[in-house]
Amino acid sequence: MDNVKEISKKIEGKVWEEAKEKAYKKISGKVKIDGFRPGKAPKDKIIKKYGEEALNFDAAEICLDQAYMEMIEENKDLQIVAQPEVELKSISNDGVEFNFKLTLKPTVKLGKYKGLNVKKDKVSVKKEEIDHEIEHLRSHYAENVVKEGKVENGDIAIIDFEGFKDGVAFEGGKGENYPLTIGSGSFIPGFEEQLIGMKAGEEREIKVTFPEEYHSEDLKGKEATFKVKVNEVKEIKIPELNEDFFEDLGMEGINSKETLEKQIKENITVRKEADAENKYIDQLIEEAAKTVEVSIPDAMIRDEQDGMIKQYEQNLQMQGLSLEQFYKFTNSDEQALRDQMKEEATKRVKFRLMLEEIVVEENINVTDEDVDKEAEELASKYQMKKEEFLKQFGGTEMIKYDLEMRRAIDILKGE
Repeated sequence: MDNVKEISKKIEGKVWEEAKEKAYKKISGKVKIDGFRPGKAPKDKIIKKYGEEALNFDAAEICLDQAYMEMIEENKDLQIVAQPEVELKSISNDGVEFNFKLTLKPTVKLGKYKGLNVKKDKVSVKKEEIDHEIEHLRSHYAENVVKEGKVENGDIAIIDFEGFKDGVAFEGGKGENYPLTIGSGSFIPGFEEQLIGMKAGEEREIKVTFPEEYHSEDLKGKEATFKVKVNEVKEIKIPELNEDFFEDLGMEGINSKETLEKQIKENITVRKEADAENKYIDQLIEEAAKTVEVSIPDAMIRDEQDGMIKQYEQNLQMQGLSLEQFYKFTNSDEQALRDQMKEEATKRVKFRLMLEEIVVEENINVTDEDVDKEAEELASKYQMKKEEFLKQFGGTEMIKYDLEMRRAIDILKGE
């Protein structure tokens, strides 16, 4: 293939002898020779016991990093776009030879990327959206207040309960002072509705039928009786839009319904504008990519899948799950996940190659001053020192690349 280059790298002579000596020192204290204390046996006996071939392989491992770095330095003019593959070509007492397979950037033929027939969605905010957001805010500051009357839909009933099947209490069917929101649907169908009308201190037997899809084999589809006592009834008090509520909000300049509505509208507008912009960019890239001609190397797709899996693993960890648990729960494995991600990984690589080619075609030039200014602004935005931000972001090269991509996207927009 035109975008694959194989390079051999030999390590021999003094460098190889030094590597073998390092390998020998590493194993000399570990090899046990009868009649000698560890590390005190003659060298030839240690090598004979360990095996000269094994020693050579250890030396080759020591040499690999050096061979790799030398190979990269000698071929720095090549555009290597994926992690090089390496294999041991030959090994002997005289030296080692590695074979590196390099994946080079493929030729990209751009199609139409200007004057694309893509329109950005217009953003508007309806009154219902503002009202919904305000109700959400009010609900966030709601209080549960004890009431004297009967249980009504929407109330919270603090209950003791115990479930019986055929007159025998079953495991997991008992609770004390459990706060149950009536109408939440969190209990067995029919349970919550039968609490309506009860008062604090009242006891009642409730008959229900477990759903067919219930997780317990002993209970699915079966009738049961619950003995329930209501200890307390609470109603959810939604705060009024008054001075106390605005003070609790703690939002600067918000002291009335009108100022709150204005702020909420601005917030929704900003969010919608960002969503519309992202959608617009995605559609532009999709449209421009339709006429791009490029043969994407498998190694680039594999590397992209590696990154996607790593990100997926981090997302799972935030939910308290590992990849192994995910595979177990979904009855899948890494290959199944890779297959699922392949189409998206291929698209991402194609889009990236297209934008990089537009940078070349349009002679987009990002200066050191541009990079420094961007680093300063981003560090300030995230309230970090510039050096710390650069370390986390990946250095100035990553900022330069990001700016190039954004300017290429501006070309797609016609800006």
